[in-house]
Amino acid sequence: MAIGIVGRKRGMTRVFTEDGSSVPVTVVEAGPNRITQIRVPDRDGYSAIQVTTGARRSSLVNQPAAGHFRAAGVEPGEGLWEFRLDGDSQTFEIGGEITVGHFSDGQMVDVTGTSKGKGFQGVIKRYNFRMQDATHGNSLSHRAPGSIGQCQTPGRVFKGKKMAGHMGAERVTTQNLQIVRVDAERNLLLIRGAVPGAPGGHVVVRPAVKK
Repeated sequence: MAIGIVGRKRGMTRVFTEDGSSVPVTVVEAGPNRITQIRVPDRDGYSAIQVTTGARRSSLVNQPAAGHFRAAGVEPGEGLWEFRLDGDSQTFEIGGEITVGHFSDGQMVDVTGTSKGKGFQGVIKRYNFRMQDATHGNSLSHRAPGSIGQCQTPGRVFKGKKMAGHMGAERVTTQNLQIVRVDAERNLLLIRGAVPGAPGGHVVVRPAVKK
């Protein structure tokens, strides 16, 4: 897996191309990611780098995390993320930084975030079920899912059956989005289309795995 960057979704806007076309983009603010640890196969069983981003008050950092940041010589951040490495990790060093300069205009990326929470929802909103008849004698089950199983055999509801329940607030990855513009001065990535999550939420931007 290639190296990515952790940032925050700031919202959506649009940019205009040279021919006047309007392109909807999501603005991701990705300040420098500080490397806090390097995983090596001999010790950890795999190759990866661990990064943090942003800043957190020392009063909000517990002692184990504070010691981890102190040993790495970096300022405490908002969390810890890892990026697996396919090759050698010798090109990275603890305390180094990963910036938006690792990406380029026109590059295809995958964006991972936490989707907006929708609370408890029925099957029509959650799974796009079709409504039952509004009239013709139906007065009880307009938005009901219908049958959820059989009778005595097997006498139970199978696991994974689509039913009403909590919707959203889960890890989602949107693949093959195009970077329209990289603004290195302001640490911004302008990504074509929508990315998962609400404005202000953390997102992880990685080079696309499917091209």
